[in-house]
Amino acid sequence: MAKEINKSEFEQNVLEGKGLSVVDFFATWCKPCQMLAPVIEEVSKKFENVSFYKIDIDKENDLANKYYIMSVPTIMFFKDGNLVNQVVGYRSVEEMEELVAKFA
Repeated sequence: MAKEINKSEFEQNVLEGKGLSVVDFFATWCKPCQMLAPVIEEVSKKFENVSFYKIDIDKENDLANKYYIMSVPTIMFFKDGNLVNQVVGYRSVEEMEELVAKFA
């Protein structure tokens, strides 16, 4: 399950965390984001050793600016606190599973 986090939780859980963290930068008004949410939930069940997080760009504007989020959804992959991949737009379950498996 993807947990919605704020800036301080992002720093603690993602940047200082170990292993793979998948971070979904989303907006509540974004239709592709709404379509992606159940995909991420399904993928998170398969990869129990991976942390899944959501960041609402309207609530956490500073983080969105820091990572140059220009379009949502943007999914970022952090391994041991380092950004290792980034994709923009909707992805199917199969595509998300492939992306996560690459770094898990």
